[in-house]
Amino acid sequence: MFLSLFGAVESGAIYAIMALGVYLSFRVLDFPDLTVDGSFVTGAAVAAVSIMNGVPPFLATILGAAAGFFAGCITGILHTKGKINALLSGILMMIALYSINLRIMDSPQLSLLNESTLKTQLATLWEKTGIDSLLNNVLSAIGIERFPSTWGIVIVMIIIIVIIKVLADYFLKTEVGLALRATGDNQRMIRSFSANTDTLIIVGIGISNGLVAFSGALIAQHGGFADVGMGIGMIIIGLASVIIGEALFGTKTIFRATLAVILGAIVYRIVVTLALRVEFLDTGDMKLITALLVILALVAPKILHAQREKQRREQKRAALKVEDVKNA
Repeated sequence: MFLSLFGAVESGAIYAIMALGVYLSFRVLDFPDLTVDGSFVTGAAVAAVSIMNGVPPFLATILGAAAGFFAGCITGILHTKGKINALLSGILMMIALYSINLRIMDSPQLSLLNESTLKTQLATLWEKTGIDSLLNNVLSAIGIERFPSTWGIVIVMIIIIVIIKVLADYFLKTEVGLALRATGDNQRMIRSFSANTDTLIIVGIGISNGLVAFSGALIAQHGGFADVGMGIGMIIIGLASVIIGEALFGTKTIFRATLAVILGAIVYRIVVTLALRVEFLDTGDMKLITALLVILALVAPKILHAQREKQRREQKRAALKVEDVKNA
């Protein structure tokens, strides 16, 4: 059980970067961007091909993120300059990216198991610190017998997530970030202040897909392969992370909202991991579990709100009756 939960937190931390990208397009810009399903694979494909051609893993990951940024910018251009519906522009780019990703990879799947990746380099460096043995001794003392192969990935991913979160919070509070948020709220209003909403949308969708592609590049190196179909349903996973995080942790401030998205991604992976341990469910049911989680996250807050409103009305009626009795 511990190893399963540890793996869920580890992968959840990587997918949290993708969830932040979805949050930027879905919540900040109010843009239903389906490019995510394609740009996730683009990041993985570019990183995998680059690594196989001798590019250092870190630089290959950056190239993957840049490719995702470029794909997102094209989606934004289709919507703003081509006057194509936001949803349709994302669908068109997602379809186009399927063929583009196949061209990049030159095959449906690429293996990185025999290549030097960020994961293998990190594991080698982390092993020299001796922190793994220290943490494993602590776990052994409290009765846990099976230990993860390395703690380095989850710890480094947490550091990376914190850095990305701090940068995202800072960016959304800058003049450009505030204009971006205002564009998502009311484009007509922000245009009245002479802001170029087209450029803001293009840049915003580009950054969103850059984060998604960055996550895809890390997932490819973490799993040891890049697959042309690995992005299917990724937008749903991202939305599930956003919605679950918002429902559990709230969104009163930017700091709290981005933190909720990150924690939502981790909670989502943990819930899926626990659900797959149920006997009558298997890995093929993962999409169904995701859909049910999203439905629950959307419906539950509304039901709770309705119940609170009902209780409030009943208390108000009771208070009025007591006041009438006193007046009589």
